[in-house]
Amino acid sequence: MIVVYEASDILEAHIVAGMLRSRHLEVFVDGHYLHGGIGEMAPMGFARVYVAEEDFALAWKLVDDYRKAE
Repeated sequence: MIVVYEASDILEAHIVAGMLRSRHLEVFVDGHYLHGGIGEMAPMGFARVYVAEEDFALAWKLVDDYRKAE
């Protein structure tokens, strides 16, 4: 699997992952345990969204569209 998006927090990572899953892509979200390990401070840059290498091109386009819509 390859990183397609680095989210600002774990919630955003799951939003992006859900968007990709809705297109039937295999997705993995990493950073759950780092989020809790920091305590009450909001961790930044630890939540990553991974996709299968064969899905990377489509996932990258969808993530790019998501970024432009922000």
